Amino acid sequence: MKATLTSKGQITIPVKIRRKLGLHAGQVLDFDEETPYLKAVAVFDEDAMRSVLGCSRGRMRKPSTEWLDETRGAPDAADSDS
Repeated sequence: MKATLTSKGQITIPVKIRRKLGLHAGQVLDFDEETPYLKAVAVFDEDAMRSVLGCSRGRMRKPSTEWLDETRGAPDAADSDS
């Protein structure tokens, strides 16, 4: 797939690629100048990600190992010997 660089230094990322990568208008891309080709990486807002990850904090009523034992079954003693 090809794109043409404009006189203002802009390119249009084809719709197919934007959809595949989940890119949207206004999203920040970081360009890697160390590669011999054009490489852009989507930049995510760290504060927003931390708030999403922290939203479940304090909701677990029991340790995850206990929950796993209940859902998967406790590991057999024979399994721990090997």
